[in-house]
Amino acid sequence: MTSINAGLNPYAQLGSAYARAAAPQSSLADALIAVDSGNQPDTNAATNLTLSAAARAQLASAATFKDFATVTSDARSALDGLYTAANVKGPISDEGATTIDLSSFDRRSLFAIATNNGGKFSPDEQKVASTELANRYNDALAPAAATSKLTGDFSPVYKAALDYLDGASGEEKATASWSVQRAAVLKGVQATQQNPTAAPTGITNDPVAAYLAQNAPGGTTATENISTIAKNVRATLDAQAKAAAAAGKELVFDPGRKTGQQADLSSFDGRSLAAISLNQDGLFSKQESFAAKQTLDSHARASILSALKQSQSSGDPTQLSLGILNTYSSLSAEERQAINWTPAFRDNLVANYKSSSQILSILRG
Repeated sequence: MTSINAGLNPYAQLGSAYARAAAPQSSLADALIAVDSGNQPDTNAATNLTLSAAARAQLASAATFKDFATVTSDARSALDGLYTAANVKGPISDEGATTIDLSSFDRRSLFAIATNNGGKFSPDEQKVASTELANRYNDALAPAAATSKLTGDFSPVYKAALDYLDGASGEEKATASWSVQRAAVLKGVQATQQNPTAAPTGITNDPVAAYLAQNAPGGTTATENISTIAKNVRATLDAQAKAAAAAGKELVFDPGRKTGQQADLSSFDGRSLAAISLNQDGLFSKQESFAAKQTLDSHARASILSALKQSQSSGDPTQLSLGILNTYSSLSAEERQAINWTPAFRDNLVANYKSSSQILSILRG
């Protein structure tokens, strides 16, 4: 079970952020990562030259980077495939309902469709792609917006918007609309650095202000019934078991097992894993529920480590509480229940954030 001491000490956070020693020793984040991976911390890590995960990912991406014409052509083919699979002729029915799901399309492909690159897409296709892009922008801001509501600090939601814009492809960044929006968001970031407790006003073309006006609560927007999710997951696991049996193997859920075919939980999102872990309808075995719980706990630890590293690298102790709160806000009720992230845990994070902010203000004079 992933558990965090509800009484996190904000003074300890301040010490971690501001009292970094010059001695070449492993950081707390490095130690935790080593423990989580089953390895011992390397006390001589400073002598090793390694590429970060982000750098490795960038190199891998560069090696397989497609030109935009290829992306456009692939998107056209993928759309046609969806129509065939759904036995429909277009993305919108005569009744005005969306007939296909574009959640599997990456952002660059959606941008190609939304902008009708190469003249290959219909107005309806452009419309559904634009809607999907807007939904992804909203999803990127929702956790930070919920955190801002809890803490009264608007800086996380502007940072989330800036990160989302900076994650755009080169083609998207070349548009005037992207430049205008980024300039507006950057002004918001600067404003919240001066006064995080006030929502910036008077910024022309501010997409964050528009989002906050329409989506005040923030947080997860999960709506699909958890029992329906459980049934779908059950069918997926049964298919994996059938494939394993066809190969003369047993589907297993213990990574320590030397025989059998390991179940693949990597394609399941958080609510799917929570459905297995909680097992409210009794559809899963103890082994399946335990494996899903372990996966969710691993995700939770990763989010905590990310927040810790951000706090240490920025010298801002409030980033630890804010980072974990962002994760809390992004989780569904079922995911929070599965990893035991309770409202009391959330309230203590808020209290720690406010204490750290007050102490930081005193130190800054």
